[in-house]
Amino acid sequence: MSTNIVPITLREAPWQGLADEIVIGKDILELLSSSMYVDSMTIYREYAQNAADSIDEARAAGVLSGPGTMNIIVDVPARNVKILDNGMGLPHGEFASRLTAFGASKKRGTGSRGFRGVGRLAGIGYCQELVFRSRVPGESKVSEIRWDCKKLKNILRSSEEHLDLRAAVEQVVELRRIPAVNVPERFFEVEMRGIIRHRNDQLLSAAAITNYLSQVAPVPFSDDFPFRDRILNHLGTKVRLSDLQIVVGDEKVFRPHQGALEVAVGVFDHFTDVELLNIEGIDGETACLGWVLHHGYTGALPAGCNVRGLRVRCGNIQVGDDRMFEELFPEARFNGWSVGELHVVDPRIIPNGRRDHFEQNVHFHNLLTHLTPVAREITRRCRTSSVQRKWLRDFELKEISIREKAAIIKQGAIGRNDRYRLTEEIRAGLAFLDGIISKGILPSDISAGLKKRRERLEREVSKILQAPVRASALADIPSPKRKAYEQVIGLIYECSASQANAKLLVDKILARLN
Repeated sequence: MSTNIVPITLREAPWQGLADEIVIGKDILELLSSSMYVDSMTIYREYAQNAADSIDEARAAGVLSGPGTMNIIVDVPARNVKILDNGMGLPHGEFASRLTAFGASKKRGTGSRGFRGVGRLAGIGYCQELVFRSRVPGESKVSEIRWDCKKLKNILRSSEEHLDLRAAVEQVVELRRIPAVNVPERFFEVEMRGIIRHRNDQLLSAAAITNYLSQVAPVPFSDDFPFRDRILNHLGTKVRLSDLQIVVGDEKVFRPHQGALEVAVGVFDHFTDVELLNIEGIDGETACLGWVLHHGYTGALPAGCNVRGLRVRCGNIQVGDDRMFEELFPEARFNGWSVGELHVVDPRIIPNGRRDHFEQNVHFHNLLTHLTPVAREITRRCRTSSVQRKWLRDFELKEISIREKAAIIKQGAIGRNDRYRLTEEIRAGLAFLDGIISKGILPSDISAGLKKRRERLEREVSKILQAPVRASALADIPSPKRKAYEQVIGLIYECSASQANAKLLVDKILARLN
């Protein structure tokens, strides 16, 4: 049975707009605030980013000649945090419209770090009240906006109230002006009141805030970092560092890089050199500048060192985390052995809205292509270091074994056959050490040091092998009985899992006989 399909014929008619039908629901606020960020600490990065842009704007306008500052005051008993910067500030005429606009940032196209107009909302999901204050020169009052985040959460959870975005904002946002008493002439401040408990209350931990901002914010290197000047000279004028002087409580925040890093409790590795990177874009222009710090590559670096991984920054603010480029490594684990940083210069390589990755385009993929050889070289260094450590460990273990065997011979309590067997094992051990030295795997300076140790060991062992051997405890014992003792002592060494422990036991036996 066949079915005939009759085509639909439509008559032409004019198109019309849908201005009266478009609805932007209240739930968009949740998507733009707490749902936007996976890590709650991200709110501090967002406010540092806004402060850096405002300070750059103030410098460009000629109203700021000194350092750009951002002060964070944590009031644990009150569960409040204040973040104050000395950037451009917002005049009252723009204050309300700028701070209640959504996705309508004036920064787009200006080269600013933030340009989507949502970062200031980051704190909404983590406090009961979010307050913004600002003042500019010539104003006698401070402009203040308060978001009632607790009320907003109730509105968002409610299934009865079908509010659009504008109506929801009208219910939770208030504006006022207050007299400017004991406040800077030009400033912008964010205050989060009634911060919720989240992940060990880290949002109220000055140490956690300092630790986080030292990794992601545009703060300067410490004076103690030996490669600071080389890196800064390499980045030059192409990278807009715009260092912020961030103070959390009374502590200034610096980048976590030092001359050494603690790879285990009480165990340190040192940075030996810095490799400077210049990555070209598709059109031959500079797409990215970066650096990799080389060290001993003794293993995966602990998370607590705060520098592990090949990281990336845009506008001198970190994008993503330390695992951003781990898929470029032949083995992802070797990313955790590395210490490096890339500064994106090409404006066509754009961070996504959450700044946890980049928009996927040909320019970003070109960056990945050029980074792959960098990751492979780091992997090669990791593997080479692993092999070298293995041979060094074998050298040290064989060296210990030779000394133990020589000490047993010197003890003089074993028979002729056992003495001959140990002598041959010592000679084989010395040949094994020669093989490690001659492999050419170890650096020349280390090989030279091992060669000297091997030569010194051979001299020590030769003196023992050439000396008369007869322990005084067995010297006066008749030959048949002495041979019996020698056989028993030989069995002790043969059956013991530890030659060193066996020697201690034999020493006690000889002392008793003596």
